[in-house]
Amino acid sequence: MAGYDQGMLGLIGWIVQLAIASVGFAVVLGMLFERRPRWKTAWRGRPIGRAPRWWLGLTGSLKESAALTERQVLLAGCGIRIEPAAYLAARRSLLALLVLIALLAYLQRGKLIPSVFGWYLFFAALAGLLLVLFDRAALESYRQHRTDRIRKELVVVSSQLLYYEGAKLHLHGKLMRCLPYTRVLRGEMQLLLNEWYHDADVALTRFKSRVGTGEAYGFAETLRALRMNENGEIYEMLRETVREFKAKIEIAKAGRKETASYFLFVLAGIPILYSFQIFIYPWVQESQKLFDKLGS
Repeated sequence: MAGYDQGMLGLIGWIVQLAIASVGFAVVLGMLFERRPRWKTAWRGRPIGRAPRWWLGLTGSLKESAALTERQVLLAGCGIRIEPAAYLAARRSLLALLVLIALLAYLQRGKLIPSVFGWYLFFAALAGLLLVLFDRAALESYRQHRTDRIRKELVVVSSQLLYYEGAKLHLHGKLMRCLPYTRVLRGEMQLLLNEWYHDADVALTRFKSRVGTGEAYGFAETLRALRMNENGEIYEMLRETVREFKAKIEIAKAGRKETASYFLFVLAGIPILYSFQIFIYPWVQESQKLFDKLGS
């Protein structure tokens, strides 16, 4: 019993040390950023820090590359306002750190650290390494989910704008009435309306960059055209955009149903394989033995 208590205390101690080391690494990374106030209105009043150039150069994140361009598109589509080069540098730094932890845990198990805790640390580092390696798939999945939700909200907002066609309201007033119908776009729409009278063109450009999807780009350009001239042709173009968005929503819904059907098909096959292994496979083995005896 005393050995069990001692082992549990040792395990808790290693977990606490690992947590402190992780927090320390995050604090050091945070201290590396210079916090400069920039775009306070456009970025919800939060200053955006820039990573030091020596760190970006050390991790190879300064030069243009396919990985940097891909992360830039994914981060914009996910609505994550992080400098792509800093994200790529942090990812590569974290990969190197996790590989180092895994190697140290494997080589020093039973020496500097107990063998059991060494294996725990080794597998924990491997799990973290896999999560970091497959970050692109996670970002792509979230971007698709966010794009679907934005597309649905833009359909509702566009339908409301069509409802106000011919009304003696300024476009800003119409958008104000559409604001309660948004959830994902609530913050971006609120900033757009706040910046509207300062400079509408700049506000629409910032709205496109904040949302970061093709649908938001087309919607912003439609708003720009409506601001210049609210005629029937622009509203007809808006109706065509709504129909296109609805078609894409149906296609995405059909794709999700097909994926779910494949998943259910695989789940349904598991009991069948299990039944084959338990009930049928022994008979197959006995029949094979019988045929081997008859053949001999």
